[in-house]
Formats: sequence, structure tokens, C-alpha cells
Amino acid sequence: MSQQQLGRGPLRSDGTAPEPGGPSEAARFVGWLGSLGCAAAGYAVFQFLFGVLPGSLGGEAAKYLISGVSGIGTGVAAWLAAALLRARAAAGPPRPAVTAPVAAESSAPGPLPQVFAAAYGTLVDKVCVVDDPARGRLTGWSHSLGESSPPRPTSVGTAYGLHIMLDFGVPDGRLRTGDLVDTLWRLRLPAGGWSARSQGAEPRPEVTALVLGALARAGASGEPLAEEVGRCTAGFTRELDRAGRESTHVVTTVLRGLLRAAPGSAVLPVLREALADGAISDPRREHLRCWSYRLDPPYGMPSALHTAQAVVALDRAARVLDEPEGAGARSAREDGVRWLLACAGATHTHCPDLRNLREEVRRPRTDDPERHEVLNVRHFTASWVLRALMTPGAREVAAQDGLEEAWRERLDGAAAAVWAGQTDGIWSWGRTDSSELRHPMWMTYQGLSALRAHAVWMYRPEE
Repeated sequence: MSQQQLGRGPLRSDGTAPEPGGPSEAARFVGWLGSLGCAAAGYAVFQFLFGVLPGSLGGEAAKYLISGVSGIGTGVAAWLAAALLRARAAAGPPRPAVTAPVAAESSAPGPLPQVFAAAYGTLVDKVCVVDDPARGRLTGWSHSLGESSPPRPTSVGTAYGLHIMLDFGVPDGRLRTGDLVDTLWRLRLPAGGWSARSQGAEPRPEVTALVLGALARAGASGEPLAEEVGRCTAGFTRELDRAGRESTHVVTTVLRGLLRAAPGSAVLPVLREALADGAISDPRREHLRCWSYRLDPPYGMPSALHTAQAVVALDRAARVLDEPEGAGARSAREDGVRWLLACAGATHTHCPDLRNLREEVRRPRTDDPERHEVLNVRHFTASWVLRALMTPGAREVAAQDGLEEAWRERLDGAAAAVWAGQTDGIWSWGRTDSSELRHPMWMTYQGLSALRAHAVWMYRPEE
């Protein structure tokens, strides 16, 4: 992606304004003087050679020929030198480059504002307003835009939509954050908490933390929020949710959400240490520590997606929690950054680590432990890698290790991959079993927020 596409600096013009009028008087004098000098120099050479060449050279005709050709050549050379002087005189002294006026091309918006405007327009068009007999009026989005079945607001889709609106700053009254906040509260399960559409009526910590983070960011506070935080943390234990506590995706999602909703919660340092302890050593990348999809054995293969999620969560915890980051958590986080920078098989514009992934989170059902609840999770890997490399800690590691060039290459490659996935500000997930494209709300939120953060990160007004 070019500098102008991401708004890193103003557009510049490499042209200069033409001087009004023609050549100066000095230029015309130099030209006239040069024209006289050319003829004189040519005639002088002719006379000199004709006088000194011996008659034995081939007679008078040969002397005339040699002297004439030499005189003409000397005259042409003198004329070219005069032309060069005339051109330099016309150009005048060197001047600095002239940039385009501020009110002209440099103020034209780049494509990123257009993408944001198009995305906002689509979300306004696709918002669902449903009058539910039990819950009242619901305003929000389904899990994916453009679903074939009649759309209905869901907890996940509306939470990500609220995050997008907060990023946009809600530029007009067509969408109101208050309506979205009310809808999320109305979608709360009877026993408290929230779950994904495919998870049924039992609350799940990753969805509850997602919703709580969006509500807190929108300004919700007080007793209802505190009660839901308490229910979420009380149910997220190894005894009650072992599968969730072993999942890197679930732990990092809960950690990020609660850092927004309840930064003083006692469970956050515990989750941070569990996440740091779940790092594994990768012998293929100098035994640097990274993460797989599991935090307990059997770990699985190293994963750029889960490493990026862990780096983002640990970096945010290090800057939010009152309890200082321990040496183990800091070392694991920094190794995760180095692991991402050491992408195997990377070129200047591409890193194989950016492939999108899918995983399953399987939990025993409480009503029938012999059966499992399966949550299919899709991951927009490039957006997570971009966010991980933009953490303040990642920049510090790159500077300390002299890896700034690799850091810039990975950053630009991830940003280009995120940009390439959108059409008019909406991101698509292609299904492998058909040509159908889905437009999940979470993917659009991750794409928009990552590009917005990258544009802010790379903005340099001095350029």
C-alpha cells in the first residue's frame, strides 16, 4: 500500500511553475555573441590548416577539403557550446522545488476516508430494527451482513457494530449508540451473560466479555455492568470451563474485554500469567516463544494468529493493570514479537503467516456431557498481526534488537493484506465449499479498526 493510500504524508508535486515571458536580455546577448563566435572560429581553423598543410598531401583540392571539414566541425562545436550557455542563462539560478499549494491537490482526501464513508453507508442500510414481543425493540446487526434468512440483531453482530460506530464517532443521527446499547442489554440471557447464536441459552465468557467491553466503551457503568462482570469471572474457571481456559482465543478475548469493562478485576493478573505460561518454544525460529491454539498440552503447532492475539492482550494488560508486569510475562510477550518478525519464507511484500485460519472451540454440554457444543471461529489473521506489530511494546523490541527494517516490512505487508480484503469498506470471508461470500461483522470491524489505527500510527505531519 502506498504512502498516499494510508495518508502517511501529503501528496507532493514534482513540477515547477513556468516563468512568465520569454528569454531574458542576457540570454539573447549570449546567443548573438555565440553565433558570431562560431563563424569566426570555423574560418580561423580553415585558414590555419590551409596555410600549414603541405602541398604534397594531394594537391589544392585535398587541402581545401581537409581545412573546410575541420573549420565546419569547429564552428558546430562552438555553436553547441553557445547553445548550452544560452539555455543556462535562460533558466537562471537554481531554485528550490515548489510544492503544490495547500488548497490544491495536497488537500484532496485519500481512499481511506472514502472506504470509511462507504462502510458507514452500508451499515446504515443493513441495520435491523425488530419489535420483539418479549424483549422490545431491537436495533443492531446479525452476525453477517446480507444473510439469506430474515436478519435479526444478535449479541455478537451488534457488539461489533457498536465498536465500529464508536470508532467512526457516529457522524449523524441515522444510527444512535444509545439504541445499540439498549439492544445489547435486551439480548442478555435470562440467567445473565451473553452467548453466540450457535451456543444456545448458556452464557459463554468470550461473548460476554466482548459485549461488556463494547458496553463499557460506550459509557455503560454502575451495578448492572459490575454484576455481569462478576458472573463472567465466576464462571470462567478451570472447574466450570476447562475448554475455555485451555483456549488461547477464549482467554485473550476475555482478557481484552475485561480490561475495558473492569480493569481492576482480580482475575486479570491470573489470566495474564496463564497466558504467558502457555507460550511454547519454536525450534524453527531460534527457539523463540510463541503461541498455538491451546495453552495446555498438547499445544499444537505454532500459530501467527494466536501469537498476535497473545501479544495484543499482554501488551494491553501491561499498560492497564496496576500490578506490574512480571519478568516472565514481559519476556514471553517480547519473544512473541520477535517470533512474528522472524516470519519464515517472507518476502518484501508477503509473509505466509498472514493466512486466515479457522478453529473449533468444543465444550461438553451441561445438559448432556456426552455431547459437545461446537463453536466455529474464523480468524482474520492479517488484522491481528497488524495490531500486534503496532503495539508500543513491539516497536520497543524492534528498536532494541535493531529489527526496525523487518518491523516496517511486516507492518506494511500486514496492512496491505488487510486493505486487499475489503470492497467499499466491507470485508468478505469466502466459503471453501461454495462460491458464496459471507460478510461477518467482526471481520469488517477488525479491518476498519486496524486500518484506522495504522493510518494514525503512520501519520507524520512534518512530511
